[in-house]
Amino acid sequence: MGKRSNIPVITWAQLRFSIIGGLLARPPCKGQLGKELQILASQHYRHPSEDRWITFGVSTLQRWYYKALNAEDPIKALDRKLRSDAGKTKVMSPQLLAALKSQYQRYPDWSYKLHSDNLAALVEQQPQLGDPVSYSTVIRRMQQRGWYKKKSKRRNLRPGQKLAAQRLEHYEVRSFESEYVNALWHLDFHKARRIVDVNGQWHTPVALCVLDDRSRLCCHIQWYLNETAQALYHGLMQAFHKRGLPRSLMTDNGGAMTADETQNGLVRLGITHDTTLPYSPYQNGKQEAFWGQLEGRVIKMLSRVKPLTLEFLNQASQAWIEMEYNRSRHEEINQAPVERFVKGPNVSRPSPDTEMIRLAFTILETRIQRQSDGTIRINNIRFEIPSRFRHLRKVHVRYRSWDLSMAYLVDQRTANPLARIYPQDKIKNSNGYRRSLQPVAEDASGAGIDDSDPIPPLLRKLLADYAASGLPPAYIPKEESLLSTTNQLKENNDEQ
Repeated sequence: MGKRSNIPVITWAQLRFSIIGGLLARPPCKGQLGKELQILASQHYRHPSEDRWITFGVSTLQRWYYKALNAEDPIKALDRKLRSDAGKTKVMSPQLLAALKSQYQRYPDWSYKLHSDNLAALVEQQPQLGDPVSYSTVIRRMQQRGWYKKKSKRRNLRPGQKLAAQRLEHYEVRSFESEYVNALWHLDFHKARRIVDVNGQWHTPVALCVLDDRSRLCCHIQWYLNETAQALYHGLMQAFHKRGLPRSLMTDNGGAMTADETQNGLVRLGITHDTTLPYSPYQNGKQEAFWGQLEGRVIKMLSRVKPLTLEFLNQASQAWIEMEYNRSRHEEINQAPVERFVKGPNVSRPSPDTEMIRLAFTILETRIQRQSDGTIRINNIRFEIPSRFRHLRKVHVRYRSWDLSMAYLVDQRTANPLARIYPQDKIKNSNGYRRSLQPVAEDASGAGIDDSDPIPPLLRKLLADYAASGLPPAYIPKEESLLSTTNQLKENNDEQ
């Protein structure tokens, strides 16, 4: 089952989507958009990065709505644009940066504060290096280039957030139906009779079913041996490829539905995830009604098939779905699900390719790279980081807890993949072959200024200022004569 951990702090794009996502799944009627926006504008929302509540104006919400309405990726459309000068530096002159590089190479065990103070003293002595810079600027420039204090024992503890929201609703129980095809999907697992595998072992399989709310079409059904996040991802990916991306998804609060991989995947694909209240199966009533038909027809027809295997159970279920259920008249909608699905109206989006879906349904975490061998640890497994990223102290990775044969190294700001990383193979590394280090963005080797003077700039400044004061040295030197030292040694030998 997928890993469940503290939910990370949401981004601005996710906050905006959570506010207007309901309007995308249920587009308001003509003339009703303004009223819906007024309701949203009157509510308070938690700030994404600060512990306070904020509100938004109607015009702001309207701008977000139209940005995401026709976008294939509403999360990307609502995200903040990167600055045109992102990743560039204009504060430190090239000469001053070269001086800092030389200083770090000579004194890698200095603290950031000591580097900053010495750099300020050097600028005062050599104004041609450029304008002085702040302490925070020195820290940023050094960290960007991987110039960390050697042998430092840092603890980068990542703060987490606990999700403890208990929904207390006191409304009437009413049946509902989406106005648009693919506006809302239902997803659930269901246990059935025991089956036997190829090794003669007995199992109780679970069926994963995805239903469209308006048309009642079964987007995909498949049986698995266990209810896990891996099974949910495997089945949901096939539903996306068959029917397109929905606007929202309703599930219960099972471990597979609330796993980090599932939550991150739905957010990444711009799908609103709604969960039912605990012990309230009536909120997912269409799914419960479907299980009655599955048990009453497919499972009944398989009652005399012995031994029943998982492969044959899936074949029989697929045949019943495609040839009978989706094509037969549904008593509530008075037409076949596939017919209503085709007629629409439809608010779905094209399904992305398999690689993008695989990347979306992953856990996004931060790791500290071990500088000695360029590795990180994911679930007690060492992964090797490509040498061109060796200057990064903190790396961001995406992985799936059920498949650690490969992970993704991603960009911190966009979460887009930079490279694939693989587990460390110590047996293969024992052959003695080593690749040459790939170049990084900035190399700390090869200083560009004269470093023949062994006295650092700050110490030189302090000596000069002290000499300029005109005061004598504030200590009395103790002269030890050679004769007294010889006599003392002779007395010690006589005593022995």
